[in-house]
Amino acid sequence: MKSINKLIASAAVVLGLGAMSTSCVNDLDLTPEDPRSFTWADIANDPDTYLPQALNKCYSVLAVSGQSGEGSADLKGMDAGKSCYQRALFILNEKSTDECAWIYTEDGVDNIVKGSWTNGHGLVYGTYSRLYVIIAICNDFIRQVEASGIELNNKTTMNCAAQYVREARAIRALAYYNVLDMWGNAGWVDETVPYGTNPTPIVRKDLYAKLVAELKDIIATWPADAKLVYGRVGLDGVKTLLAKVYLNAEIYVGENHYAECLDLCNQIIANHQGGGFKNSGLANHYLAVFSANNDRYMPGGSKPDENEILWGVPYENTYTQAYGGTRYLMAAALSNGSANTYAEVDIAKSKYKMACADYGINDQWGCMHAREQFSDKFIDANDVRDDLWCKEAAGFTKENTDYSKYNNGYAAIKFTNLLTKEDGTFYLNDETAPVTIDNISAASKALSANVHPDTDLPLFRLADVYLMKAECFVLGGQGDAASALAAVNVVRERAGAAAWSNLTSDALLDERARELYWENHRRSDLVRYHKFTSGYNWAWKGGVYEGTDINDYQTVFPLPANLIAAQPEFASIQNPGY
Repeated sequence: MKSINKLIASAAVVLGLGAMSTSCVNDLDLTPEDPRSFTWADIANDPDTYLPQALNKCYSVLAVSGQSGEGSADLKGMDAGKSCYQRALFILNEKSTDECAWIYTEDGVDNIVKGSWTNGHGLVYGTYSRLYVIIAICNDFIRQVEASGIELNNKTTMNCAAQYVREARAIRALAYYNVLDMWGNAGWVDETVPYGTNPTPIVRKDLYAKLVAELKDIIATWPADAKLVYGRVGLDGVKTLLAKVYLNAEIYVGENHYAECLDLCNQIIANHQGGGFKNSGLANHYLAVFSANNDRYMPGGSKPDENEILWGVPYENTYTQAYGGTRYLMAAALSNGSANTYAEVDIAKSKYKMACADYGINDQWGCMHAREQFSDKFIDANDVRDDLWCKEAAGFTKENTDYSKYNNGYAAIKFTNLLTKEDGTFYLNDETAPVTIDNISAASKALSANVHPDTDLPLFRLADVYLMKAECFVLGGQGDAASALAAVNVVRERAGAAAWSNLTSDALLDERARELYWENHRRSDLVRYHKFTSGYNWAWKGGVYEGTDINDYQTVFPLPANLIAAQPEFASIQNPGY
């Protein structure tokens, strides 16, 4: 049982959020009406009981959109599902790229798909606001702990306030990393300012410096004896976050920090070697990392030798329910199709065969599929990373000539609610046959009556760290060719793909797409390789089927018009072009 989800669901601390004057954050009552809720006075009186649950509010905002079920939201003015952290990021970071398209136009999603967003776009505003909700909640936790009189370094069975503060700072840093990456120029607010204080304008270079300093301090003060706890971030998760910041430093501030990135990657890899696939620390089976019992591979999970998920968000059918997270990644990619057999599909009539129950879940939205240029990257027949996709045999076309049709593009299914064996393999009808959705047996599909998945959401994975190490050499000239190639090949070989004998920047970018798709890295990767606005086009980029260049300034999103209307001082740092 995933106990952290019980804590997330069991109670809600009343947080005194400093609401932004744009009214994008709900004002929360100072006195709780819910008998399960509690105040900071309760926490100060009994920190062992209540402080862990207060911390879990900081973690829960990465998993759910609100505290009162799947349809609730901490954020006003945006659909609850779309305001969920993972889904909000996905809309901007994946639908704007070659990886996927969305068949509907609601809320202007088609503007994101086609690269035609503006500073008045509601989803841009909503995502920006969601990140500042996370920042506000973490600020409040840090501020309240420091003001409560709780002994920070007193360790008990249930808590250590100083460590909880470090973790809240790490979560806040994650949100600021997203802001830095997606907006650059933005707002700054921390726990030192009074309640109700609006974020102040900050330019990208200064935000970068603050974030680097913050992460370095968190890492330096992280206790050597800190235990990995399921559902919480560990030291390697924080190091990966800092490595990500350094990896993108040339884009963010025009500085080369690949040496610092490589040093962190080597530290993380060294800490995980000795177990898992070829002693790399990677999980032995790629598809298991995205299946129902992938909690094994989380920090504090039951497979410490395969602790591939360095920072993840727990989900469980009973306790953690959202229209975002891994439910979104499954339901949006699935639909119960009408074709009787694979051999009888009729493409012209938009028939296709698919059943969400085959993927271990009872939910299907049928609205998200792959763009053809992304599908073209899967050229190795032995690569398992597209083994669960639905393609021509199931009635899907690779081309996106009319992407408003669900089967006009492959159904790129990565996340499932399927159970795996203890060794990470699926239960199969025929153990001698390849892994296909038809060959996966009922034992793996035992959770198929559930609407909400048990599959945890990876934020950072060890496989990404290996690929980052290779990039430090290919783009940054740090390290050596042999180590870079070995780092890529261990990722490829785990996926069943053939090892490479040489490495180029274009090949590495494609390998990142194959390994990390739908994990909210693609837009940032394309920007870093200078392929996002021009130099590489995909179906419907720029609003035309063949794809066309978009504006260079679109490597970042605009500061929302609503923000500038409420705080005119932000107009001076609006990103160029908007």
